[in-house]
Amino acid sequence: MRRQRSNTTALRIAKWLGTATGVAGAVIIAANLGIVAHGFVLFLISSVLWSAVSWVQREASLLVLQATFTVINVIGIYRWLGI
Repeated sequence: MRRQRSNTTALRIAKWLGTATGVAGAVIIAANLGIVAHGFVLFLISSVLWSAVSWVQREASLLVLQATFTVINVIGIYRWLGI
């Protein structure tokens, strides 16, 4: 029972962190603040967190979406930071 509760808490935290970092990344990019790469880093954190959630919850469609976003975000970071 305790393990299930901690798993649920961890998922809840991952979901909210994923949501917050995704929203923050969108705001940074939409505001055109000149720090687009930071927005992509936040998007990457969001997509990795949501990928983990979708894996644990066995949500294949969400996992495919977030895996695709992860690749796109890595490309965005590469393009904007040149690393």
